[in-house]
Amino acid sequence: MDLPERDGDGYLVDMNDWTPEIGRAMAQADELEIDDSKWQQILKAREYYEDFAVVPPIRKFAKFIGQDQKEIFKMWMSGPMKPITKYGGLPKPTGCV
Repeated sequence: MDLPERDGDGYLVDMNDWTPEIGRAMAQADELEIDDSKWQQILKAREYYEDFAVVPPIRKFAKFIGQDQKEIFKMWMSGPMKPITKYGGLPKPTGCV
């Protein structure tokens, strides 16, 4: 699958290019395994963005999905909001992620 244009950090240049297939293909291109629970978080982040027009900080996001922040970190092995927003076709999180 041909991926849409991405910036230097791997984020989509145009958010409107995102589809679930493209999100998964981007993760595959970056050699990141996305299981069902990670995918659910990605979809929840998109839902949050649609509701509030902003990428949530991890604390708010953990509360929004009813999961422990530490568990989310453990699952992603890094700052979780970066991959969650990247593969969800959302803008880069700002501030401390």
